[in-house]
Amino acid sequence: MAESARYFDLVTMGRIGVDLYPLQTGVPLSRVETFGKFLGGSAANVAVAAARLGRSTAVITRTGDDPFGAYLHEALKEFGVDDRWVTPVAAYPTPVTFCEIFPPDDFPLYFYRRPKAPDLEIRTDELDLAAIRAARIFWITGTGLSEEPSRSATLAALAARDGAGTTVFDLDWRPVFWTDPGRARPHYREALRHATVAVGNLDECEIATGVREPRACAEALLAAGVELAVVKRGPKGVLAVHRDGTTAEVPPVPVEVVNGLGAGDAFGGSLCHGLLAGWDLTRTMRYANAAGALVAARLACSAAMPTGSEIEALLARG
Repeated sequence: MAESARYFDLVTMGRIGVDLYPLQTGVPLSRVETFGKFLGGSAANVAVAAARLGRSTAVITRTGDDPFGAYLHEALKEFGVDDRWVTPVAAYPTPVTFCEIFPPDDFPLYFYRRPKAPDLEIRTDELDLAAIRAARIFWITGTGLSEEPSRSATLAALAARDGAGTTVFDLDWRPVFWTDPGRARPHYREALRHATVAVGNLDECEIATGVREPRACAEALLAAGVELAVVKRGPKGVLAVHRDGTTAEVPPVPVEVVNGLGAGDAFGGSLCHGLLAGWDLTRTMRYANAAGALVAARLACSAAMPTGSEIEALLARG
């Protein structure tokens, strides 16, 4: 209990794995000869992004009981993310993900998460609910709702928050992770009832709400229960709408894209940083957009997460 008493700025829960990125761009995976190995997974990357900005972070997830799992523990510690709730699952291997890199906007992903990913084996009775309640921000993802027992554990964690602090639902729609993608919406709507912030692109918002136009998406997310709806519109920037009527529409930050993967996780970690700092909505969205742009201009995800000085420098350049 003494261990769980620590208050974290941010606790994330969900996907983790090893990203294997080709070190040659514009080359089909069948012809790639060398790869870089990186910590991956949205929940882990968001925790890394916030830690890079000086926030105390931890992740709740599971790995295989194998060398890749050991690597992920080492990487989390190197990035300053607490790994006390990252536990092994003997039955399943640590997932790996390959990508192809065709800038500026084509980055196919190939997930190796079968027969089942360990991060979907998070169980309710293993959760430190006191620590989840104590976190200033708690972050969950749509992938965590895709299978049991992770689905029940995610919803139990949300219920345990009971309105404490800020609870972010990253809509994180990956249809390949669902045996029946058509049954996702009721689980999304249940999670939205407990969240205070929802973040997603137009595809993700459509899965959660049934609508696609950005303003309609934001209004539907607010109606579903959140206080702040953040709708990412890709090359058109981001729209954020608060229940109190405050609205921010922020254009994208132009960069030469190297790898668009991970930009959303950088955005998420920086969004948490701005919320924790108490910044106004426009400043928070501009900062998060800039963080995402910096990662899009780099090869990796976790290792590419920017520092605060890098973000401020990019904003200062206009």
